This record gives sequence, structure tokens and C-alpha cells, in this order.
Amino acid sequence: MRTKLSQFDFELPKELISQYPSDNRDESKLMVLHRNTGKIEHRVFKDIMEYFDDGDVMIFNNTKVFPARLYGKKEKTGAKIEVFLLRELNSEQRLWDVLVDPARKIRVGNKLYFSDEDGNDVLVAEVVDNTTSRGRTIRFLYDGTEEEFQKDLYSLGNTPLPKYINRPAEDLDRERYQTVYAKEVGAVAAPTAGLHFSRELLKRLEIKGVNFAELTLHVGLGTFRSIDVEDLSKHKMDAEYFRISPTAAQVVNASKGKARRICAVGTTSMRSIESAVSADGYLKPAEGWTNLFIYPPYDFHIANSMITNFHLPKSSLLIMICAFGGYDLVMEAYQEAIKHKYKFFSYGDAMLII
Repeated sequence: MRTKLSQFDFELPKELISQYPSDNRDESKLMVLHRNTGKIEHRVFKDIMEYFDDGDVMIFNNTKVFPARLYGKKEKTGAKIEVFLLRELNSEQRLWDVLVDPARKIRVGNKLYFSDEDGNDVLVAEVVDNTTSRGRTIRFLYDGTEEEFQKDLYSLGNTPLPKYINRPAEDLDRERYQTVYAKEVGAVAAPTAGLHFSRELLKRLEIKGVNFAELTLHVGLGTFRSIDVEDLSKHKMDAEYFRISPTAAQVVNASKGKARRICAVGTTSMRSIESAVSADGYLKPAEGWTNLFIYPPYDFHIANSMITNFHLPKSSLLIMICAFGGYDLVMEAYQEAIKHKYKFFSYGDAMLII
């Protein structure tokens, strides 16, 4: 039983951490893993067409990233502060759970000011609670309508690129750090496997007869939180909100009943469907919070294929991929990816496991 964190470590050359997306969404590299034979293929993402047929289904996470990173200053001292919006707690009171950096300078009662490019203070927030060492709860002091508030929040906010992309967010990130089918606002990180799909590729898949099922899982920072226990059975995932509609469940179950290929696009889609399995092994409509942590050995119930990116060493994402693709094959594939100079992480290349 492979349940030790140290087994999921590998050395990644820094130059393989992608800092920018590919020129075209569907032209990143694609590695294809065949679980039954152990064969590894090197393709281009749009070649994914060749692996799906009429009646197959792809499951997409339609969450939409909001510009969660704000830069402001502290009252009186004017010290610069970064505020990362995690989730809205109460829209009427404008209460948000946030991370602040540097945390040691921010205490309950402090006011934070957020200015536009001309230096005008647009938003003011007050710290109302200390939740963790880095976390705080803040209340925005705002008299306008909810619509006006959201507009100001969006204009001041920056695309929340992960820290391993060591450059400021640019205009291109507003579009490219978002799937083309993103609809439901609420994520602080993109479901990155879906970033490779262009509108043209989706249309071509649709014409071929591939069915699409959309669900929502709002990706939180917990997805990327480091695991600090060697025994994986003791790791606790942060809960994330998800919703699977009756329509989505119906589309997936129709293909499952005919033994078609069912593809989870991304680890977030996989976590969602595995959090909503009926007693007879089918997908059921569901809404709520999931803290499901998938690690080997694990019996998957719904999807028999998946698309994913290349993930961080010792991350919950890599561990799930090993559970699905097989530990030995996936770890061999990662060494192949390094040898062939695949790009890693959010803006990196893709893998299809069938």
C-alpha cells in the first residue's frame, strides 16, 4: 500500500515551471498514458480528438476565477499589504475570509485602503477577526450597491496567479488563467486541465458526438496546500464547495450505462464526481462541501479516463493522479516529461490517462 508522502517526490528543474501559457490553448504538448499496456505517447493537445468517439462524455468544471489578489496599504503607517480574498462569508455585511501578507503587521481593528492607479482610495476594509496565523476576516466599508461593490472589487483585483509563476499578473492572464467555458464565479485558482480547450476544439468534439457534462467546484487554496504528514491517511483536505446538477448526472450516467469513455477533465472534476457516487455506483446530483482526499489505493467509480496537468512534487494532485494512473506508470511518465522538457504546473502541458 503506497500511502507515504515521500514516495511522491521528484526533482524538477526550475526552467520547466511554465511562466506563461502556450501561444494557442490547444497546442500545448500532450502525453498519453495507456494504463492497460503502460505505453506512453507524445502528442499535441488538439490530438485528443483521436481518443474520443460518439457517445463518450467529458466532465468539465465550469468554475470561474475572480481577481482575488488585492494590493493595499495600512492606515497611518502606509505599509504595503497584500490581501488574498479566499471566500465571501456574508454579502450583505461584505465580510470576507482573506490571507494577508505580511500577516504580523495586521491586527483586529486595523483599516486597509485599496487605491486605483491615480491613487484614489476606492475601497476601505476593517480587520474584524484573526482566524489563523496568516488568515483574517475583513469587512469592506462600502455604501454603494452590491453591483457597484463587485465592479470596484474587479477593477482593483489582480488575477491570482500561483506564487511559482514569479511575475506580476498581466492583461493576458485575465483571459488565459480562465477556461473558455468558465461561468460560475467563486474560484481563487483555475481548474488548469481545462485551460487547454479552445472553443474550436470543443466544437469539433461536439460535432464528433462527444457529450459534455458541466459541474462546479470552486477551487480554493487548500487544493495547493502542502501536505505535512508522512502517513497520507492522516492528511485532511480543506473543504471546497461543489455542485452537480441532475442534468450533468444524467449525461454521465447515460454514457456509463453504455460502457462509453467517461473523462474527468482535471482533478477538481474527479474529486467532485467521486464525492457524489450512488449506492449502485452511478453519479448522483449533489451540492455541498467536499474534503475528499484521494490517494492510493483507491477504487474509482465514475470516470475511466482523465485529463490533467503536471503537478508539484508531494502534492495532493500528483497523489490522486498516481491513484488513477498507477503509481509506477505515472512516476515513470513524470521522468519522461522531464526528459522531453514538458512544461509543468498551471500554465504547463497536459496528460491524458486512458
